Amino acid sequence: MTDTAARLPFPLPPVIFLVALIVGIGLDIVYPLPWFGDVLGDILFGFGWLAALGAVALWFTAIRMMFRAKTPLNPVAMPTQLLTGGPFGISRNPIYLSLATLVIGIALITGNPWLIPLAFIAGFVTQKAVIEREEKTLAGKFGKKYHDYAKRVRRWI
Repeated sequence: MTDTAARLPFPLPPVIFLVALIVGIGLDIVYPLPWFGDVLGDILFGFGWLAALGAVALWFTAIRMMFRAKTPLNPVAMPTQLLTGGPFGISRNPIYLSLATLVIGIALITGNPWLIPLAFIAGFVTQKAVIEREEKTLAGKFGKKYHDYAKRVRRWI
């Protein structure tokens, strides 16, 4: 078994958030919860689209920055650069933040309240299964530079 395979966090973050989305849809079919109607429902629908579009923009911006820096997207690969600007200057994990925000946006668009706590649960699972391991790798590779960055920029937001 290769070193990368031995460290493979399974499931990968997109899978974690996809499972949360599928579970939330299933729960809404089996046991739908009440949602806001009328004006408040329309406002939440609009905020949902803003959240979803913002999540997609954040995701593309962070991915583009990683490609430009020639650092791997794979969470178990050894990073080649410590990215601290752009979306990485706001969140140490903008890609995972975008996935959580997208699930919340879908919750608001569809009126599915199950998805809101499931987005937070998926974020917690991602933090425990992936982020904490990534942080150890970054601290080991970049040392003080990473520790200073971690003090300055929050893990999520």
